[in-house]
Amino acid sequence: MPTHEREITTPVDLCTPSGRLNPDAVGWTRNSLHRCNLRGWGRTKRWEYWCITTPTHLVAVTVSSLDYVGVNNIYFLEYGGREVNRNSALPLARGVTLPTSLGDGPTSARGAITIDLSDGPDGTRIQFSCNTAHGPLAGDLRVALPLGHETLGVVIPWSGRKFQYTAKHTARPASGTVRLGDQTYDFDGGWGVLDHGRGRWPAVVRWNWGAASGHSDGHVVGLQLGGKWTVGTGMTENALCVDGRLTKIGAELDWQYADFLAPWSIRTPGSDDVDLVFTPFHDRAPGPGTHQCFGHYDGRIRTDDGQTVAVEHLLGWAEQVSLVW
Repeated sequence: MPTHEREITTPVDLCTPSGRLNPDAVGWTRNSLHRCNLRGWGRTKRWEYWCITTPTHLVAVTVSSLDYVGVNNIYFLEYGGREVNRNSALPLARGVTLPTSLGDGPTSARGAITIDLSDGPDGTRIQFSCNTAHGPLAGDLRVALPLGHETLGVVIPWSGRKFQYTAKHTARPASGTVRLGDQTYDFDGGWGVLDHGRGRWPAVVRWNWGAASGHSDGHVVGLQLGGKWTVGTGMTENALCVDGRLTKIGAELDWQYADFLAPWSIRTPGSDDVDLVFTPFHDRAPGPGTHQCFGHYDGRIRTDDGQTVAVEHLLGWAEQVSLVW
């Protein structure tokens, strides 16, 4: 079903010279076209989040600046085995380097944990290290960006002063290794998901986010599912990526769940564009208000050219987050 949202096809500034949201920036893209020229200090949020999954283990890294603090994280999960969550908070985000816009330059964090993200024409290199109770944790991963692979960019306009630009990449092939203590974990054949964000947020936020990548029904499938904080803005963060082509979904999704570790239902009301059940196997709850559940998606999706694709045991996550910033 075609979306009502405006597709942007040429580069555009996120902000006006005064720092307010540029009305011409409100819309979505199939690749990164927004120049994130944020101005001001105090409520600005900038971050890069990568999660690389395999059938048996995953790793996620976060580099962020909230103006008054830099919050960086390395998370490793061996399904049914070891779990490592290492945080670093840097006052005034000293030791954090983030580019103005996606692809403008390297990202890095220094301190108790070290993270380096570098983009090239064919993908992204992710390097990180820190000490943990299980011994040193270090990784060197590459996430490819296949030629022509489309990725979602979207602006969520709460108001002229509060807004969010996000780039969501799914179904990007990954490779490399992660070493924890004396054990090495292979990430060849894995999948990378990127959440790149730049914006100025309200003080209280609540959202759902789901993502998954892999092979299903003879296709390479990426799911990008959002909710709650987009309601009433006229924009959503919902998209499907099938064989590298993006389908934008303008409808708000219906998220139904009661227990975080029980099956979730995620669907488009009134259509069969998205009809999914997410079955979690692990709840990552790093703090009050945050539940990121890892598991598998089953069901079906429909692309904007009318193709129905079966989703079969697709690995990913679904989360609910409630925060006061």
